[in-house]
Amino acid sequence: MSVVIVGGNDRMTSRYKDICKSYNCKAKVFIKLPAEFDKQIGSPDLAVVFTDTVSHKMLNGVRKGACKMNFPVEICHSSSCSALKNTLEKYCEKKR
Repeated sequence: MSVVIVGGNDRMTSRYKDICKSYNCKAKVFIKLPAEFDKQIGSPDLAVVFTDTVSHKMLNGVRKGACKMNFPVEICHSSSCSALKNTLEKYCEKKR
C-alpha cells in the first residue's frame, strides 16, 4: 500500500517513513510545497494531511488529486506519530 503524507515536521520525516513501513506501507513525505506538486503525488492508496503544519495551497492540491485519482484523504489535526499510527490502523495491518 502506498501512502502520501503531506505536512508534518521536517525532523520527523524518517520517523513517518518508519511507522509506515511497520504497517507494510510505502510512504512519500512532503513537508514543503515542491514544484509540480500535483504530479509528484501520483495515485496513492491513501493521503494523510497534517493540517497544523500544512499550507492551504498544499491541502487544495491533495484534494484536487484525490478527486482526479479517486483516493481517500485522511485529515489529522496533529502531526504526531500517534496521529499517524491511528490513521494507518484504520487502513492497514501492522507487521508482526
